[in-house]
Amino acid sequence: MNKKANTIIFILAATVFNVLITMICFLLLIAIYSQFFFPILPQDSIAWALPVIFILAIVAAIFIYRALIKLLVKKVDMEKYFDPIFKRKQPLRRS
Repeated sequence: MNKKANTIIFILAATVFNVLITMICFLLLIAIYSQFFFPILPQDSIAWALPVIFILAIVAAIFIYRALIKLLVKKVDMEKYFDPIFKRKQPLRRS
């Protein structure tokens, strides 16, 4: 495969991985909430808890994803296998 195909496959796989991390974080936070907070809070507290848990899951997934990508960048020479997504623009020439 060439660099462009590697880049596309990497982006798709990273997106799926990020969604999976978010879902796992969401399910873990729901489990923690139901185990520790649901019994002591009023029953209608789930109305505000779900959006808060969802936002916390997204934030946690972002931090996990960033840490894993930084680790990958340190271990793998990205320029060797992947095409740059954004290419530098040529500087304007003044005549």
